[in-house]
Amino acid sequence: MNKSREYLTFVGRAVQHPSKVGAVLPTSEHVARAVADVVPSNRPSTVLELGPGTGALSGPIRQRIAPGSRHLAVEIDPALVRYLNRIKPWLEVIEGDASDLRKILADAGVDRVDAVISSIPWTLLPGDKQRELLHETASVMSPSAVFTTVTYLTTLWRAQTKEFVGALDETFDEVFPRSAVWRNIPPARVYACRRPKS
Repeated sequence: MNKSREYLTFVGRAVQHPSKVGAVLPTSEHVARAVADVVPSNRPSTVLELGPGTGALSGPIRQRIAPGSRHLAVEIDPALVRYLNRIKPWLEVIEGDASDLRKILADAGVDRVDAVISSIPWTLLPGDKQRELLHETASVMSPSAVFTTVTYLTTLWRAQTKEFVGALDETFDEVFPRSAVWRNIPPARVYACRRPKS
């Protein structure tokens, strides 16, 4: 029941706001598991999701994090915030824009995070906005933190995707494109990035 509700909610928001959602279907469990792999499981940590949407990645992240961890999610869409609060009450959902990440996290009593998992539709954003959000994200990461995000193989040729990968290289010392996840619609590429550049 929850999966069908998640699907209908996601599709509804995608139809109403295609310029903000950036995908036609929720992220698959295969991508969710690949993304969750970067979350520390051997110690309490603070994990941040950006643009969680209907929470397709949240479950696998929750399954991996150690007891005593915090799992926060920043979502800009008020309707999705209400949905997540209702369906995933264990998730700390904060309504806000990732451009204000430092203030949002400070208000939540968080100084640094150990992992950032992003579902922001980067390729729908202009290059300056991509860089602004990446800079803001890097500013809240601990030195050992990992930033993970997803792009789609069908967009690799687009200028916005190339610009985004360039922005990742500018922001992080290590940008590691992991294996393609073919069991997703559309097929996805997961990036793991470490050591923000000052």
